Amino acid sequence: MRTGPKNLITDVAGLSIGNAQDAKVASGVTVALFDTEAVASVCVTGGAAAARDIECLAPEATVDSVHAILLSGGSGFGLDAASGAQAWLRERGRGVVFGRAVIPITPQAICFDLINGGDKDWGRYPPYRELAYDACENAGDTFALGTAGGGYGATTADLKGGLGSASVVTSAGHTVGAMVVVNAIGSAVMGGGPHFWAAPWEIGDEFGGLGSPKHASTDLAWKGRPLTPATTIAMVATDAKLSKPQARRLAIAASGGKSKGLRLAHALFDGDTVFAASTGRRHLRDPATEIIEICALASDCLARAIARGVHAATALPFAGTVPAWRDRFGA
Repeated sequence: MRTGPKNLITDVAGLSIGNAQDAKVASGVTVALFDTEAVASVCVTGGAAAARDIECLAPEATVDSVHAILLSGGSGFGLDAASGAQAWLRERGRGVVFGRAVIPITPQAICFDLINGGDKDWGRYPPYRELAYDACENAGDTFALGTAGGGYGATTADLKGGLGSASVVTSAGHTVGAMVVVNAIGSAVMGGGPHFWAAPWEIGDEFGGLGSPKHASTDLAWKGRPLTPATTIAMVATDAKLSKPQARRLAIAASGGKSKGLRLAHALFDGDTVFAASTGRRHLRDPATEIIEICALASDCLARAIARGVHAATALPFAGTVPAWRDRFGA
């Protein structure tokens, strides 16, 4: 198995990623911008999800493509981010045209990072709209992982979370990528670490190359027990040309990657959400076989991205915050 050249979701042709964050607030936004409209759908498995414009991604809904997808901190306040991306796209004439109106389609999911030590007293309006606009301005084919963008303020049960990404190339030559904000209710590491739950799917030493331990604890613990909202939000993408129902199937299959990369996921107070997008650059020659492989590798890719996000993170500079993996176990 091989990754794309950058081992990032931007190995999928036709999209770029931008990050922006506010260190004082300890939160941020990540935006995926598509060069042209992309076919997209979504799968929501968490019991406490919050999102914007995801109803239009249902296979039976009229809208058949999107212009951007956003992953943001801020809980419900972070939903302002989609307006910033819409403003940036509208200024460039990109959106669905209805007469003289241009409406960019910018679905979004958020994670809960409101009690991570940052100063959330931002005044009348939260900063996410402007952060999203800045993220659009910053978008490119490379971007920071770890404590960056939508993953800036993310945490897990025992370690700092963050923004992760990974890619893989299928046997038919399609590229699949994943990007995730790891703000998990559970843990990405076994028994407190350093080994990652995603170890069986690691390619090379992309998150340390530690492999799996001989014995791994499966004891169950979660963040803020008994109750703290969490959320791991993600996006997978492929250059294979998919229909909207096929993109929905991809989102469902990719959601399984959370259970590979985390102990635990899809919980009652999680907002776990996975978007799936197709940039349509490569046609399927054997649709059933190729889609099965794309879905399977997207699930693996998401698990790897989870580990990479935690592996790359740095701790927030506030008293009482959880340590980063690198603080506890080295680089």
